Parts: sequence; C-alpha cells; structure tokens
Amino acid sequence: MKIDDEICSECGGLKFEEGNDAHRFSVDCGLVASGQVIDYGQDWRSYEDGSGKDNERTGAAKDIMQHDYGITTEISTDFSGMSGAARGKWGRLKHIDNRGRIRNSTERNLATALTELKRIASRMALPKTTAKEAAFIYRKAVDKKLIRGRSIEGVVAASIYAACRMHQNPRTLDDVGRHSRTGRKEIGRTFRFLKRQLVLTIGLSNPTDYIPRFCSELKVHKQIELEAGRILASVGSEAMISRGPTGIAAAAIYLAAKRQNKDRTQSEVAKVAGVTEVTIRNRYKELCGHLGFDPQDPSKNL
Repeated sequence: MKIDDEICSECGGLKFEEGNDAHRFSVDCGLVASGQVIDYGQDWRSYEDGSGKDNERTGAAKDIMQHDYGITTEISTDFSGMSGAARGKWGRLKHIDNRGRIRNSTERNLATALTELKRIASRMALPKTTAKEAAFIYRKAVDKKLIRGRSIEGVVAASIYAACRMHQNPRTLDDVGRHSRTGRKEIGRTFRFLKRQLVLTIGLSNPTDYIPRFCSELKVHKQIELEAGRILASVGSEAMISRGPTGIAAAAIYLAAKRQNKDRTQSEVAKVAGVTEVTIRNRYKELCGHLGFDPQDPSKNL
C-alpha cells in the first residue's frame, strides 16, 4: 500500500509502505513512521495444517442443561438412508457412547435430574432463562452434597420453583407439583432447605404478578385485569403481607369483575388460582374493608 502524502523525517523520502504487521515504514531508509495503526482485518488464526480455511476461534457454547455441558461428541440419531445392518451397528455404537459419557454416580444423578428438569420446564412452558437458572441451582445443590437423603424429583421441583420466584415468573407450589412426580409439601420443604443452605436471594411473592396469568386463563376483559391491578395498588403490600398471594390475586380479580358488572363465579376463579372458595370470600371481604367498599355491592362505598 503506497502512501504519498508524508515526508520521512530521516531521509526526506516520500515513498512509504504498510507492512503486514500494520506498521508504516519508509521505502528508502526503512524508518518506521507509525506503529499505532489499527488493523481492521479479521483477527483469525488457524492451527490446522493446510490452507488455513478452518478459522473458527471458539467451539460451541456450554449448555448447562446437559450433564456434561454438551461439550462431548454425540452420535446423531438420524439413520435415514442406511441399510438395516448399518442402522443396527450405529444404534449399538450410540448406546455404547451414551454409557461412556456417564463416568460416575454424580454424572448419572445429573443426567437423570436434568432430563426430569427439562420435562417439567417443557410442560410448564417456562422460558429458557428460568430453566437454566433451575439447572444452576440444582448443580449448586449437588456440589454442596445437599441431594443425599432426598429424592431427585423433589430437589428438581424445588429448584424450578426457586428459579420461578427469582425470575418473577409466578408459579405456585401446586403448579409445579402438578407436573412433577412429587407432592406439594415435599417441594415446599425442599425449597426452604435449598434457600437456607444455598443462601438464595428470593423475595416475597407479589400478588400483582399472578394477575395477568389468572386473567388470561379466565379469559376476562382487559379492563378487569387493569382494575384488579389498581385494587391491589390501592390496598398496598403491607396490608396483605401475611396472606397467600394467589388468594389475594384471585379475590382482586373477583372484586374487579363485580365492579365492572361482569361477574365471574367464585368457583371459576378458585379453580384457576388453585385456592378454595372460602379463601376467596375471606380475602374479598378484607379487600372491601381496606378500600371501603360495600361487600354486597362493591360499586358503592360504605
């Protein structure tokens, strides 16, 4: 590359060239005129023999949802176009390869647990970020040897519940238990144990977070959803801090529907929220009391 607009301070020459290492130098005397030139070319290096066409700088990203982080070789399951004998041969090789990828009991535990975690996350339609957070929590529990004496299913379900709470993705213990092979009580007990041992930062559940999901499942008008949010904002969190968030959210939706003259039955709301009708009635009366509404006709103030 020729550059003709500079004069060499050593020999007065006008001819400069740019070398492969991005340094400009005088053709006549070799003086380096500038060593701070930025090379905007691709910063690729090839360690393969040959022409250097293999210019990948990194491998595949680690996948926390795989017990081996997805960095081992895996034989494909697509045997289409093969003869029966070849298909059987590759099937046996894949079986042997899968067994070889699990080297000890810890990896076997992780493989089983992460398969169960992916199954539950798929059933619950959880975002990938939430599922990965659950996998991270489970791995921390394995590293600290907190799994011993507890079922894999219980710890997986508790990890998912904790991840949902941490990512403000409201799910109740009943929601997780419905898709898990363990019960609500065991999930709650294991969740409290993990939270204490792993020092997880998880705040209190906010009833407002449940409003959109409950309203979506009830197929109510958007005005009811907005009204329910305003009701909870008016009451404030301190007044309901000792109450279950799902019951408060369900009662707010029930109250909002009555105020909009688009009543939904207590049984409909209770079924979606996973609470009893008695709970909804009690929370409904408490909300009316805080807001000064007449429980018989909440459109009127007392």
